[in-house]
Amino acid sequence: MKARILGAATLALSALVASPVAAQVNGVAVADPAVAVAGSQALQTAYNQIGTTFQAQRTQLEQLQQQRSTALRQFDTDGDGQLSQEEQTAAQANSGAIAQIQGLDEQINTIQQPITLARIFVIEQIAQQLNPAVQAVVQANAIQLILSPASTLYIADPVDVTDDIIAQLNTLAPTVSTAVPQGWQPQQQSAQLFQQVQDILVTVAAQQQALQQQQAQQPAAAAAAPVQGR
Repeated sequence: MKARILGAATLALSALVASPVAAQVNGVAVADPAVAVAGSQALQTAYNQIGTTFQAQRTQLEQLQQQRSTALRQFDTDGDGQLSQEEQTAAQANSGAIAQIQGLDEQINTIQQPITLARIFVIEQIAQQLNPAVQAVVQANAIQLILSPASTLYIADPVDVTDDIIAQLNTLAPTVSTAVPQGWQPQQQSAQLFQQVQDILVTVAAQQQALQQQQAQQPAAAAAAPVQGR
């Protein structure tokens, strides 16, 4: 399932950053480092490799997550997929169910840990090339200042150089290793960047899935529409 999500995210993210290459305005540009890392070919390839390497674990994770959802569903009285404060209070009274859910959480975290560690390792390697990639874009476009989109009130499309940075990353780091060295521990900023990248991939995948559902519904709606007589 995650492989399908990554594939959809890759397509949507490619469309997101495939804006025409444009020069900065008065020496000022904007770029999103997390989007640049998420859109890099090295990350997409490495994530697919990790998915293949940990296929058995991912299957087990899906099974455990389904068991957890089933265990929680008995307390989700309104069926909204979330537990309200009242539903959480009721769940706390059932010590057996809580113990089961906690046990499932521990298993999920244990199995997920090496997968997450491998992904952070990949991101840390790509992030090491971010500064050289940015410098190359700065020199090529005579940029004096690059701002984060989050720090600006208005962004014109021509000043976004995120796709330029992605192109540089693809040159500087076309591939990275997915084999985590024994005893390796990620830097805090790498873990933070990993979370940002994950949020981007999930968001873009959800947008792509919604678009696909909308496109699938259009032919059905057209077929169901009454035929106008002449």
